[in-house]
Amino acid sequence: MIETIKNIEIEVNNFEIINEQSLENFRLQFLSKKGKISELFEVFKTVSGEQKKEVGKTLNELRILADEKFNSFKVNFQSSQNKNSQEMDYSLPVNALQLGTEHPINKVKNEIISIFKTIGFSIAYGPEIEDEWHNFSSLNFAENHPARDMQDTFFVDKNPQGNFALRTHTSSVQIRLMEKEPVPIRSLMPGRVYRNEAVSARSNCFFHQIEGLYIDENVSFADLKQTLYYFVSQFFGEREIRFRPSYFPFTEPSAEMDIFLGTETEQDYRLTKGTGWLEILGCGMVDPNVLINCNIDPEKYTGFAFGMGIDRITMLKYGIKDIRQLFENDIRFLKQF
Repeated sequence: MIETIKNIEIEVNNFEIINEQSLENFRLQFLSKKGKISELFEVFKTVSGEQKKEVGKTLNELRILADEKFNSFKVNFQSSQNKNSQEMDYSLPVNALQLGTEHPINKVKNEIISIFKTIGFSIAYGPEIEDEWHNFSSLNFAENHPARDMQDTFFVDKNPQGNFALRTHTSSVQIRLMEKEPVPIRSLMPGRVYRNEAVSARSNCFFHQIEGLYIDENVSFADLKQTLYYFVSQFFGEREIRFRPSYFPFTEPSAEMDIFLGTETEQDYRLTKGTGWLEILGCGMVDPNVLINCNIDPEKYTGFAFGMGIDRITMLKYGIKDIRQLFENDIRFLKQF
């Protein structure tokens, strides 16, 4: 019987397994209940006691050999199947990317910047947490000015060097620019500002501003008006414009500029409170004291400044009735732009 076992061992070793079908044939031929190894175990029952130990050991080695060969090929075929099932079919169409949209405030800001860039304005940025000098004192705000009060300003720190607050306007960037840059200066200052105001459909405790500054020799109010005429014509189209006298601590003379919308539609009537005119920005000639605070000679140089709320212009441009919608990050609202 030993010789028979050795012959079957040779068959097991020489059996070629190339696919799952041949693997199944191997199992049926050697490992099934009617296979050759099972038949040998039936014959083993008749072996005499003297030979049982040697024959049993050889027969068990044959069965282990056949089992290992079968299991090895079975694992290989299963791994190959799993790999093939996980491979990506590059011929399949891909899912379309869901692209985001530009926020309406950014759209309007970038449009304003591009208009002023065509006439030589650069862009300047500054910190949102400012000291009192840059936010108030250098801009001619008196020590007891209401804007310094906690009701209007978010103060964040107090120390011997002075108070620090969330900036209430981007005019502080103008001061930093005049302190560091040589004249002439022609620049825009976009950014977020903060004021301690009640949140409603028309106001928020933070909003976006964009201010402009032009300092050079022989700059006049006529230059200011012509610059703003150009901006309005490019942004709003041809509109009737008017300037009204106003007051700002850092400009003299000061004015507010209105554009005429009319009262033909209900929205225009509501926006203009029935007058047809809508104020869009404040402006004026830079006060000589502000120039002196920045070490600029007011006898040699003059300049103008202007500022507008980007949020308000965005609401006007797109007919948005509630300013809070601009900051709620509602995808249904933002997709419209």
